[in-house]
Amino acid sequence: MSTHETISGTNVYGPGTFVDKSALPVPEDAKRIFEVLASRTPGFTQNKAAWDTVRFEGQPKPMIPGPIKSAAVAAALHAMAGVVANELLELRDGKAVTESSVTVDTDHAGIWLGSVFTTYINGMELSEIGRLGKMSALFPKDFERGVFQGIAGRTTAIYQTKDPKVWYQLHGSLDAKKTLQSMGIDTSVTFDKPQEYYDYIQNHIITWSPDELEMHNVRHGLCGSICYSPDGWRKTEMGKRLDSHPLVNYSEQTYAKSTPPVPLAKGLSDRRPLAGIKVLEMVRIIAGPQIGVTLASYGADVIRVNCSRLVDLNVLQLVLNAGKRTIDLDITKPEDMDRLHELLADVDIFIQGFRMESLQRKGLGLHNLLELAAKRNKGIIYVDENAYGPDGPFHARPGWQQIGDAASGSSYVMGRSQGHEEGKSVLPPLPVSDMVTGIVGALAAMMAVRDRAIKGGSYHVTSSLVAADCISLTQEVGLYPLHVVEETAKRLAFPDSTPDQYVSEILVAVVNGWKKALPGYLDENSKYMTTFEEGFWGRHTILKPVARLNDDASTARWTSAPVPHCHHDRSITWLS
Repeated sequence: MSTHETISGTNVYGPGTFVDKSALPVPEDAKRIFEVLASRTPGFTQNKAAWDTVRFEGQPKPMIPGPIKSAAVAAALHAMAGVVANELLELRDGKAVTESSVTVDTDHAGIWLGSVFTTYINGMELSEIGRLGKMSALFPKDFERGVFQGIAGRTTAIYQTKDPKVWYQLHGSLDAKKTLQSMGIDTSVTFDKPQEYYDYIQNHIITWSPDELEMHNVRHGLCGSICYSPDGWRKTEMGKRLDSHPLVNYSEQTYAKSTPPVPLAKGLSDRRPLAGIKVLEMVRIIAGPQIGVTLASYGADVIRVNCSRLVDLNVLQLVLNAGKRTIDLDITKPEDMDRLHELLADVDIFIQGFRMESLQRKGLGLHNLLELAAKRNKGIIYVDENAYGPDGPFHARPGWQQIGDAASGSSYVMGRSQGHEEGKSVLPPLPVSDMVTGIVGALAAMMAVRDRAIKGGSYHVTSSLVAADCISLTQEVGLYPLHVVEETAKRLAFPDSTPDQYVSEILVAVVNGWKKALPGYLDENSKYMTTFEEGFWGRHTILKPVARLNDDASTARWTSAPVPHCHHDRSITWLS
């Protein structure tokens, strides 16, 4: 393992931060982080010979703004998924893991963190489609329904509180008016510029103390979080509870009825490691769908259930539905719930991305599906994607990417890296917590598939947004020194971000920086891209899966292009 030393970053990035004495080349650092995570993940192989099958490549310098090593961490997690994929192939085909290999390009992993905005439709890149005003015409159904326009577009932002050294991440969730009106803020006002909406809301928020904001949102079941320093978060009761769990968090539900091993399917024409595995997902936005799209790339048959009356971001359909089929079910309707149960009867993995325990009230909680598994005598893997982890005082509280960034200390650290005064926070440049939560959830689910094939049983996976951010703020991972942060921003022409910005605005600036400073990386014919000639939207190009196996037939890929939400007939059945 590469030598790695850190010093206290209190005077640089704030309390509870750790700065590398010297920055390792990104691929070398990714290998080191891979070994750190591998050694600390219960259930992951501790066979060092298997670890040695992993190779990292890529340019030595960071390509993402700020001090957080998100590309190296993402690369390490994708490599872990590749190792588990080879374990699954060993179980199915008998080829030893140590005879296989996994290759991860750290540049590819960095681009993957922003991949929801790196797609082409009929040769036209996403930003150009937006500039020409053609975005809305792409979607058969508008899932946004104007919920991000006007004052709603600035509800999700970071605001200064009555305490000038403590800022707060307000979040409109998917109903900003409800959030604002609960605080007595008039939502009927109109302004000409987005900044005016931000200033208007800021004038109200600054009259609230951080604790008042937090308790108000807890009481009303709303999103929001104090922008903690990393040390501040770790000292909270919720921070302590979350820290007691591993990042890749899955466990056999041994109290449930014992069920026999479920061998991996043999003799299929699809040679990918999850071929024959059936996945049903009920998710929205990025993190949950990223779990399913990763499993689909490894060969799983993924059916995504959307409800056409629920809000979602339109643009995400263009990437996060790759390799999936999608149907429209409203589980408040008995006939739709019956159809859902028909699909669940033979499902292997169930992914849910709603508030923890909310589906339990609908009969779709963990214990409900464990009972189903017992009746059919076939174990199930239940995946919870949430904000705060499996237990603790906030575990059932709603949350999105920005909540993970604020609670963990990531937004605080980003603010300090830009030279802001104490407490002034800004979002990380990419939806890192969403994407990392996705790969962590998929990795844990793959490990559970492996374990179920060996010893049977049912498994519970929890993948947390806050945990996905916290891992990059640990001493074992470390932060880039300030001079590296400044050099990266200059080399790639990244502008500073501001507290009022929404994640998509910052993401676009990063993608534009990559296009200028990394010629060819994001081109339609880039080695990192894959093209479907005849997708729903025509010729459709998206980023390839990150990890590569040495067997092309088994390596991750999607065999079908993304489709819109609610695209397929509700009568569809599992493919195998």
